Amino acid sequence: MKIDDTNIAIIKHLRDGRKSVKDIANSLSISENTVRSRVNRLIEAGILEITGRIDPEAFPGHHVIFVGVKLAVPDLVRKGKEFIKLRGVLSVSVVTGRFDLIVEALLSEEFDLLQFYTEEMSKIEGIQSVETFVVYKGYNLKVPYIL
Repeated sequence: MKIDDTNIAIIKHLRDGRKSVKDIANSLSISENTVRSRVNRLIEAGILEITGRIDPEAFPGHHVIFVGVKLAVPDLVRKGKEFIKLRGVLSVSVVTGRFDLIVEALLSEEFDLLQFYTEEMSKIEGIQSVETFVVYKGYNLKVPYIL
């Protein structure tokens, strides 16, 4: 799917996911049907997702972690797909640098770091090493509530 200037403008308006199709259309001087069909095509193509996101600091006992993962095998894409299925995992990225993958996860008092490693990360074979980064204070950090 081609991402043109109109698609980008619509996506920018959807930073507020509650903004109406009518308001977006009026702002961009295009029809509501154009906005609606473009949004639907972007969603169907997997380019756009409209979701509620939370500030994890507002939820007692919740925090976000990032885990740098060094793999023993160079099968980055397949391993990334394995990690994204783990409980608590928000995103997985194949990266450059000293790690092969960066895993972002949401944890809580009921599902803490120890449980994440012993119950979830232990399911993945071929991990050479990990380094965990706990977010104590985030700025504009909003995540979907998946727990």
